[in-house]
Amino acid sequence: MGMEPDKGEQRLPRLQLDDLLDELQIRIDAVRGTRDRVHSLLQAVLSVGRELDLSQALRRIVEAAVVLVDAEYGALGVIGGDDRLSQFLTVGIPGDQVESIGPLPSGHGILGELIRHPEPLRLEEISEHPASYGFPADHPPMHSFLGVPIRVRDEVFGNLYLTEKRGGKEFDGEDEAVLSTLAVAAGVAIDNARLYEEARSRQRWLEANAEITASLLSGAEESRVLELIVEHGRRILGADLGAVALPVEGTGDVRMAIATGIDAAAHRGLVLPREGSFVGAAMAQGELITSCEVGRDPRVTAGPPRFGGLGPAVAVPMSTSEGVRGALLLARAQGEPEFTGIETAPLTDFAGSAALAMELAERRRSAEQLARLEDRDRIARDLHDLAIQRLFATGMTLQSAVRFVDHPQASERLLRAVDDLDETIKIIRSTIFGLRAHDAGPGRKGLRVRIAGEVERAVPALGFTPALRMEGLIDTDVPAPVAENVVAVLGEALSNTARHAEARSADVSLVVADGEVTLTVTDDGVGIPDGGRRSGLDNLSERARALGGSFTAGTGADGGALLRWRVPLDR
Repeated sequence: MGMEPDKGEQRLPRLQLDDLLDELQIRIDAVRGTRDRVHSLLQAVLSVGRELDLSQALRRIVEAAVVLVDAEYGALGVIGGDDRLSQFLTVGIPGDQVESIGPLPSGHGILGELIRHPEPLRLEEISEHPASYGFPADHPPMHSFLGVPIRVRDEVFGNLYLTEKRGGKEFDGEDEAVLSTLAVAAGVAIDNARLYEEARSRQRWLEANAEITASLLSGAEESRVLELIVEHGRRILGADLGAVALPVEGTGDVRMAIATGIDAAAHRGLVLPREGSFVGAAMAQGELITSCEVGRDPRVTAGPPRFGGLGPAVAVPMSTSEGVRGALLLARAQGEPEFTGIETAPLTDFAGSAALAMELAERRRSAEQLARLEDRDRIARDLHDLAIQRLFATGMTLQSAVRFVDHPQASERLLRAVDDLDETIKIIRSTIFGLRAHDAGPGRKGLRVRIAGEVERAVPALGFTPALRMEGLIDTDVPAPVAENVVAVLGEALSNTARHAEARSADVSLVVADGEVTLTVTDDGVGIPDGGRRSGLDNLSERARALGGSFTAGTGADGGALLRWRVPLDR
């Protein structure tokens, strides 16, 4: 009989086999997990690489990173020009909680550590790192941390931040390797998206330039063209406020001729010194300038507060070889991303092209004006050489015929006709004087020409051309001191209309009759509010009193403002 094996010896090989099978299963699971993770990484790389819209690409990168390393929270911070975070995208924190936390981080603490040292960073406990100084109120608790930089070519574009590994685990070396690989793919995707965005941006700027040039050269009003410049700038750069500032002739000031968007009324029509204004700084430097928060920019020291709710801003001079013709201002709401160099790179050429188109249009208008002046000279000559001579001859004939008329009423009518002819001759002579006033030089222009010029200068601020009516012997009967006051009063009245009336149309009437001159300005705006500022109106009233006249301000027939300034001519 043989001996039976011991039962303990039978169990030992079986236990070793079970351990071996368990170990093999673990290794199979590990291989399968690695395979699945590599597959997930490849899917994430492909998904990120397909996205050409930059903002969507950034969002997709964060979402892929959270899934790959099994993190509860993720974020991507874009580094701005001053080594602070200009953009911060989060995943995992609900929108209402983001709002309750407050302003997004700018790059301090642990987030800033990665900006200062762009190398992968893994932490078991965030609070134990020397750079950590806690979280704001309502911020979810976070412990484990993994961060890697995203490089676009040789530039550190931003950083990926992952926190709270699910299951209370720590991020390990494999998580770091996977996230670093995704960061490389993200850099390529971001570069492609930026190149695509640059191409699209160039196309949009070219189309905007073409439309502006076509509008100017087709004879469109300058105010409409300025609006086009602002509209295109706002649309292409996603700005919330756009404005154009133009130099005020003969002064060191600029006037905000056009403004659209957030609080545009606070900017439109505002006159500011170049030194102390953001647009003035761009015009003085002759180059594009930016600000991360325009309301607190040290270059903005003049004028009333007007940048509330606004943050990033850019201003670019509209320059040609002959000098600066103005400046374009674009600003985004507070909390919006700063303007990047890539975004604003075409802006200088855009503003320069717009300025060149304006200059060409101005030369075209000058040529047209010269042609009009030549026509005026011809008309003046014809009136003087033909019309006046014939009227004068007719008057002489009527005067000589009076002695042959015995009927008293007929004689009276003939003499009245002679007087009417004399008055007509005076009016024609006054008209000729006005037509030829441009030949006398700027210091001796007739009142008619000066009034028309004052109305034309107000058009950019008003946004429309007022109707103008003039009657009587304006150039011959109005003394020089009174004429100076008439021009000044009209300028102040139209300036008030531009700043306060919110009008769509206005009428200007200048009448010389019955020994006095009367200037009337009406509009269809909001009227003169009770208790409003009246310093400008008081100035007009004082001018009238000094000349023995009167000034009234009230409501017109259409509900807008009515200003009437009247003074005698014999003082």
